[in-house]
Amino acid sequence: MASTALILGATGGFGGEMALALHRHGWQIRALNRNPKRAAKQTPDMPFVDWVKGDAMRAEDVRAAAVSADIIVHAVNPPGYRNWAGTVVPMIDNTIAAARETGARIVFPGTVYNYGPDAFPLLAETSPQNPKTRKGKLRAEMERRLHAASGEGVPVLILRAGDFFGGRNAGNNWFAQGLVKPGKALRAVSYPGPHHVGHNWAYLPDMAETVARLLMRADELSNFESFHFSGHWLEQGIEMADAIRYAARKPDLPVKRLPWFALTLLSPFVETFREMREMRYLWKKPVKLDNSKLAAFLGAEPHTPLDIAVRATLSELGCIDANVRVSRSANVTLTEGTIS
Repeated sequence: MASTALILGATGGFGGEMALALHRHGWQIRALNRNPKRAAKQTPDMPFVDWVKGDAMRAEDVRAAAVSADIIVHAVNPPGYRNWAGTVVPMIDNTIAAARETGARIVFPGTVYNYGPDAFPLLAETSPQNPKTRKGKLRAEMERRLHAASGEGVPVLILRAGDFFGGRNAGNNWFAQGLVKPGKALRAVSYPGPHHVGHNWAYLPDMAETVARLLMRADELSNFESFHFSGHWLEQGIEMADAIRYAARKPDLPVKRLPWFALTLLSPFVETFREMREMRYLWKKPVKLDNSKLAAFLGAEPHTPLDIAVRATLSELGCIDANVRVSRSANVTLTEGTIS
């Protein structure tokens, strides 16, 4: 019988890509949503999903949906960055409780928000987590609870990556909210940091495929397993702006500074801007993920070339004309070795 995955947050970026990747690998996909009919309409490319009505904030809903599931993909986030403090910890507790009862492995997408400057510039799985921001502290607390649960018999897999971009729901990340304007033709590219400072990006279809391949060897994983995903490391951060101009076939597209001053003024009134402003420190210094452990385990990391990944992302966001749109499927190649 095929293994079953319960996905929390399947209409989002990472959750949606996990549904697609696991389905390609033969998994049965179940997804929790407060409005299953609307979710099904939002995801016409995922007719294979068994939508279950429920709320990730309700422990009994998560537990009921997790019955007979082999894994729970915890990819749910508060919409629009709203009320992180009041939602993310209860939701991870509900997932842990469901996994404890059903024996499912929890899959969790990690970020670099857990780290403070003391861990920079190269992050390994053993680097100390001393976050300096509210969101970073919440992310670190979620992982602390996952680690504690693993000691009580709940298997956990964390794949940590840099800033997300791309995928079937490409709008809730720095690429879409800071560099371009979704739904609008490109007239300029904004860039949040100094041009010379390196930056790590994670193309979500590649990240999801990596998790799927790790799960193929689940019997070799420890009860608490964490890997770092290198994705696209750009030694000169401005290379992402250049990639956008190339993908859009607009080599002379202006590159502008992100208006941090305006974000600061508006942050008391717009929670998204407040959260973006809090993460500015991650753009001031290079923060690089060391994928040595992942490369040693898998032998290679799924990797879509940057120009193809960026072009597909701009297409998903409605920022490029139809005549330069490309399919994002079947473009994954393998990158050998580490980024060190």
